Amino acid sequence: MNRKRFITLMVSMLATASALAGCGGGKSGSQGAEVQDNTPLEVTIATPQVGEAPPKGSEIEKAIEKYTNAKLDIQWIPSAAFEDKKNIMIASSEMPKAFKITSNATTLSAIQSGLFWEIGPLLKDYKNLSAVNPLYYENIKVDGKVYALPLFRDIGRAGITYRKDWFDELGIKPPVTLDDWYNVMKTVAEKDPDKNGQNDTYGMFLDKTYNDPAASSAYLTRLAVSQGAPNKWGVENGKLVPEFMTKPYADSMKLLRKLYQEKLINQDFSVVQSADADNKWNAGKVGIRINTVASAAATSQDNLRKAVPNGVVDVVSYAGASGVLVPAEPGNNGFYVFPKSSVKSEAELKRLLGFFDKLLDPEMSTLLTRGIEGKHFTKTDDGKAQFKDLSVFNLEVKPYRDSLPSFEVTGTGLPLKLTDLQAKGWQVVDENLKHVVPNVALTLNSKTYSDKGGELDTMIRDAQTKFIMGKIDEAGWQAEVDKWKKAGGDKIIEEYTAEYAKQQKK
Repeated sequence: MNRKRFITLMVSMLATASALAGCGGGKSGSQGAEVQDNTPLEVTIATPQVGEAPPKGSEIEKAIEKYTNAKLDIQWIPSAAFEDKKNIMIASSEMPKAFKITSNATTLSAIQSGLFWEIGPLLKDYKNLSAVNPLYYENIKVDGKVYALPLFRDIGRAGITYRKDWFDELGIKPPVTLDDWYNVMKTVAEKDPDKNGQNDTYGMFLDKTYNDPAASSAYLTRLAVSQGAPNKWGVENGKLVPEFMTKPYADSMKLLRKLYQEKLINQDFSVVQSADADNKWNAGKVGIRINTVASAAATSQDNLRKAVPNGVVDVVSYAGASGVLVPAEPGNNGFYVFPKSSVKSEAELKRLLGFFDKLLDPEMSTLLTRGIEGKHFTKTDDGKAQFKDLSVFNLEVKPYRDSLPSFEVTGTGLPLKLTDLQAKGWQVVDENLKHVVPNVALTLNSKTYSDKGGELDTMIRDAQTKFIMGKIDEAGWQAEVDKWKKAGGDKIIEEYTAEYAKQQKK
């Protein structure tokens, strides 16, 4: 090839490459491998309303549109009406491109019927979506596949929030073993740490959610997991086993039974509301606050300060003889699915995933969790964000923060100015992530549980309370477990075990 033809060819190739680049290239997650249209992406979203719905074209919405090259149309649906509206939209196939839903029977049925795109194999192509802890996606799998993007919430939230001033005065430390728990409860209940001469303090104040069958945040589950029990469901010799059929869980129940018998915990725990337990803590009558999360330790301090200005609060992880062990929580506040009826092609799906990927960039993370500099927050001398007026933030920014994927404190955005106790609470949450115990049945299907789970859960829950209160002995408890097994429990174990084995082969 002569020199003139070579130069002509190179100029032609460069011109072509330049024209292609001008089309707005790359996969939506900024990968740059695929050429795509660079016109603003139409993003229609339906989500439950958080507080007052923001006005169309708000400052936050415009900032999101500009950064992501998107045109947003968010349908805010009042929370009370959302499930009915969701079911109507699914039945009519008139769904938005991104649909925020939660896990329940109708959601599972819709996913299994093929209404939504599978996105699991695509996630690796997006730098932010692929960087999050895999457990976030594991926790929302259906039949072993990922169909949704979670609204991220912390997975390892459990923490022991306690009165450090009392513990120091009494010469005790946060409990680790079950014997430690007993000694702490006895010491705080009997040694008058508030020095008022009355027998009115509690090591902990239980409420009726202590053994919630649905929540990994339930106190009895947290305690038992720290001692080596599974998180709701575990695996023994290839067979699924419920937490309450394991020794560490039984030992934890026996501890509560002993505490109840010796009047070291509140005798009305089976009927107490969570708000009443909160009030006892706030009044300065409780040594360990068990119905909260580690990241809220500073809030517990603030609430206590009104009644006990000099009270000192601290926070640590739940731990047992094997070290820190905490139950993994689902890690989401709902999730986004992408209906095939409105997202017509994989190319469009990839652009939508790119939109959500960009929301986790530092600039968008700051916008969604801090707002706009000068209006919602100011920057401190050490380069952190400090809220100017939380009421304005809650009105203008919080609806977006709570409805779009973001990490409030542990994300890539501008760090928040934290007090020492706030920082420690979030550090506990962060460290816990290395020590979480997953619920192995969280994404497994059981027809029997779908049909009868509620009544079977109630059967076991009532039996636990009777055992702790001394109304039945160990033989009586075992009889209740046997009754649960005959009423459908054995079938649930069988179905979960089969599902688990099937997933292990994939």
